[in-house]
Amino acid sequence: MGCGRVGSTIALSLEAAEHSVAIVDQDASAFRRIEGEFKGKQVVGVGFDRDTLVEAGIENASAFAAVSSGDNSNIIAARVARETFGVENVVARIYDPKRAEVYSRLGIPTVATVRWTADSILRRMLPDGGHSEWTDPTGHLALCEMAYHRDWIGQSVGALQQAVDGTRVAFLTRYGEAVLPTRDTAIQDGDQLHVMVIRSDMERIEAILAAEPAESE
Repeated sequence: MGCGRVGSTIALSLEAAEHSVAIVDQDASAFRRIEGEFKGKQVVGVGFDRDTLVEAGIENASAFAAVSSGDNSNIIAARVARETFGVENVVARIYDPKRAEVYSRLGIPTVATVRWTADSILRRMLPDGGHSEWTDPTGHLALCEMAYHRDWIGQSVGALQQAVDGTRVAFLTRYGEAVLPTRDTAIQDGDQLHVMVIRSDMERIEAILAAEPAESE
């Protein structure tokens, strides 16, 4: 639902992956974004109207994305797809991050575009410290990319986790590739460190990693 820049990109990407796709928008002119390339069904109508969704083929759909410009419309449409038609894979784009957390608790996966975009930009503007990449629906846990002192290079993941209590290394990015480390994996120069932390504990963990490791007793 929604044939804006995001919706048209998703539709074309899915079709390129050989999925059958239908796209719904209440503005017929919106389909110009994909005209001439898209072979799927184009339905003009309100994206949370049951008859419109049936026309689009919702009864046979395995997935549904609500990516219009309205938070309320996206949530209503996502709930109709999930609760009325039993679509297994449903996601809604939400601009208000507070709403995103609430709806995630209700079982509707959401993408909070403003929060995601802001965090992505901040990670590039402020490479030091920690920057949240993902937060669980309760807001308690966060996956963060963390900067670290150069003296952590050569230390093992296990030693880092032992020294920085309350941290779990989720993965490393090494030469552009994700690496799932073991406790014995050594941190190499240039590695990006992605850790799971309790959100309220981020400042303490940032401070520990920003300093050189304490000598083992």
